[in-house]
Amino acid sequence: MSKSYHHGDLRNALIVAAAQLIEESGSPDFAISDAAKRAGVSAAAPYRHFKDRDDLLNAVSELCFIGLAEVTEATRKNHPEGSRECIIALSNVYLDYVARHSAFYNLMWCAGKHSLAEPGTEGDQRPGFYAFVGAVQDWCQKHALAGCDPLDLAVKLWAMAHGLAVLKINGQIAMFLPAADVDDMLASSANSFLDGIEKHHETG
Repeated sequence: MSKSYHHGDLRNALIVAAAQLIEESGSPDFAISDAAKRAGVSAAAPYRHFKDRDDLLNAVSELCFIGLAEVTEATRKNHPEGSRECIIALSNVYLDYVARHSAFYNLMWCAGKHSLAEPGTEGDQRPGFYAFVGAVQDWCQKHALAGCDPLDLAVKLWAMAHGLAVLKINGQIAMFLPAADVDDMLASSANSFLDGIEKHHETG
């Protein structure tokens, strides 16, 4: 027997069902009817809310980015404004989030597969990154680094975290450094990078 949902509840139930299927299988390759079955509704029910499977996957991707934004913003609030510790903590939170949700990696980051909403609109996937840019900007201002571009620095720091996260997901760090602490590797790399930025501005 199909379950009865209010309009918005059915949409959310289908998103959760799809996310569960992805997490269990490690792949986004499921039929939209599978999500309907998991949610306890008819095979036709999802089409009241999603035009097709890709539309449902976009909604799951948005949910993943919302989760990333929540942990990022919470971490930023828990560290001193303008501190290097905040930047390192945010980098490590990103690495941990991606590694723990590896089944959703391709869904979140494979270019061209899913639409990216305009900044500031519903479905915008950038708020977590905005928080990171804000933390870098606070650090630049605290250290009076004139001419420093927070967005440029944030992208470079993110590249470190993202690269290590992908290597961790694929087991490629453990292949060469079985005893490596990836969080420590990221902190060391980020600290070296920030040291270089400070020195460049001192001598520039």
